[in-house]
Amino acid sequence: MTKGRVRLDRTDKELLQLMQDEFPLARHPYAVLATRLGLTEEEVFARVKRLYSEGVIRKLRTILDAQKLGTCSSTLMAMRVPENDMMRVVSIVNEYMSVTHNYRREHDYNLWFTVTTCGDKNLANTVEEIKRRTGIPDSDVLDLPTTRVFKIDVRFKFIDGDDENE
Repeated sequence: MTKGRVRLDRTDKELLQLMQDEFPLARHPYAVLATRLGLTEEEVFARVKRLYSEGVIRKLRTILDAQKLGTCSSTLMAMRVPENDMMRVVSIVNEYMSVTHNYRREHDYNLWFTVTTCGDKNLANTVEEIKRRTGIPDSDVLDLPTTRVFKIDVRFKFIDGDDENE
């Protein structure tokens, strides 16, 4: 995975925006994206692989709107993790498909992540399992259940002739 800033051209940005807004539910989604972008399926897939290897794309998966489904629950977790144990704890948290975000912060509580469970999965059981497996004591964990949702949406600006500086 590449570290540091990654240059995106206009097509990369258009591809990322399409993948975020309208990922095709089709047998060949990259072919659909290719048609929209005027590329071949192979070109689109090569771009996606490159963006993944550069760390621009971290995961491809569905993130459900828990409130609209009515059968989902979510919580924001914060943990106070010793620096020498951070990588171990992060790798455990990242194993859970129900974790949609996982960020390191400059704060006493230095690891923050969101857990969302739906259907037969129980949020409290998942949270308890994560705490047990990481070994972080309850006194070093904040469980902040969702009471109000704020959606931050990423948009890429397209300025003609200025692709390299965006």
